[in-house]
Amino acid sequence: MSIETRVITATDGRRVRVHDAGSRGSAIALPVFWHHGTPGIGEPPQPLLAIADELCLRLIGHDRPGYGDSDRLQGRCVGHAAADVADIADALGIVRYAVMGYSGGGPHALACAAADPRVTAAATLAGLAPRDVQGLDWFDGMIDSGIKALTSAERGESARRAAEDDGYDPEFTDRDLAALDGSWEWLGRIASSFSPADLDGAIDDDLSYVNDWDVDLDAIDAPVRIWHGDADRIVPPAHGRWLSRRLRAELRSVPGAGHVSVLEEAGDALRWIAAASR
Repeated sequence: MSIETRVITATDGRRVRVHDAGSRGSAIALPVFWHHGTPGIGEPPQPLLAIADELCLRLIGHDRPGYGDSDRLQGRCVGHAAADVADIADALGIVRYAVMGYSGGGPHALACAAADPRVTAAATLAGLAPRDVQGLDWFDGMIDSGIKALTSAERGESARRAAEDDGYDPEFTDRDLAALDGSWEWLGRIASSFSPADLDGAIDDDLSYVNDWDVDLDAIDAPVRIWHGDADRIVPPAHGRWLSRRLRAELRSVPGAGHVSVLEEAGDALRWIAAASR
């Protein structure tokens, strides 16, 4: 399936690049907005395209500000994603849609569910919880590189930018590496396309994670389901457990799965979205 790329103009005049996989199934396919991790771009995952067709789902993604051809929005918070997705939905004539977020995309998917009543269901995989919430030791169990990057973000943009010199070791598990060599090699290809021009997007992402999300989690009416690997050390599984309790959402804890290998459950997440959105 080909993915159509276009640029829409947000309400505030910024350019936002959109990736639309469409559907070879039906003209009434339910749109599902894919929210990418950090770093990344909004191209819907190739491993999910055939499943989406089978389920009559239309996968759509967008490059968050500062990535790809999307203009930077300095000082953005997680909640800003809801406005951009609403603008995209308006531009494409979409009246109802679901959201799905991976890793740092999880918070952005929840932002859409909290802000837009058109959202029918929200699924997150390995998603972050908000910083400084009760009942969660946010950094506990996180890899050293993640702690360094995100604690530097807490000190501001200059400190986070300087932390790039320290490098980043994701410490992938053997199961993660197997996924990257197999069914999810697409993710490695996307990551390899990251360029210095995308650095602003990654830095702004990290700043948004450790500051106020400006998302009212209590406003989420759509059903939510959470997938999290119990061997994840990039976003520790305690984040998924906290979100599950806070949102009264079902948690699917995946035994032995790390931060990448949890994506092997993404097809099930799409099946749940299709059923929950009926």
